[in-house]
Amino acid sequence: MRRRALGRTAGAGVLAAVLAVLAAGCGIRTTSVPVDAGPAPSRVPCSPAADVPARGVPVRVFLVCGSQLEAVERRSSLPEEKTDADPVRTARELLAQSLAEPSEDERRAGFTTAVRGPLTVGGGRRGDPAGTLRLSRQPEDLAPTALSQLVCSFGESSAGAGGHTVLLGGPGPYAPKRYRCTTGLRERPESAPPTAPVPAPAATEPTAATGTAPGTG
Repeated sequence: MRRRALGRTAGAGVLAAVLAVLAAGCGIRTTSVPVDAGPAPSRVPCSPAADVPARGVPVRVFLVCGSQLEAVERRSSLPEEKTDADPVRTARELLAQSLAEPSEDERRAGFTTAVRGPLTVGGGRRGDPAGTLRLSRQPEDLAPTALSQLVCSFGESSAGAGGHTVLLGGPGPYAPKRYRCTTGLRERPESAPPTAPVPAPAATEPTAATGTAPGTG
């Protein structure tokens, strides 16, 4: 009986040794402690690898990445004093940036744009609240994601009406709406942008700089 028990023990030891060698040969490291390697790496970093060019005034435009809106820093060719003092010029620059195809680095990072031309932007008309912008197409006629891009790009810049909002209208005889760029909209840009109360209309006629009709100037 003792000899048989010793034989079983020796056989089990040999089997364990063989399994250990096989595991080492396959590159498997045995451990009794669970390893937390963290979350799987994202395939879409949503962050351009290249540095932003040093020339020009920095502007932020919202593009689509991973089904959400993410801000990308670009460089404007406008003088700095123009981007701060002239909301319409700022809006036109942001619209041009939104219409442009993302750079190679931005595409690799997963960025796209839903804004499509032809599309222009100008100032408000008589009776509009101060700071109104009017597109050459009705905002409601744009693709929802495209409108969300513009609302956030305009609303988060000097072209906005303050409080992450923008007064936006179209070429038709409709009053502008005050659209809001919210966290929820950036997370779900395919939804309709929320609105806020519209301030009282401007008491005076818009100046030439802000009263230019969409598509002119």
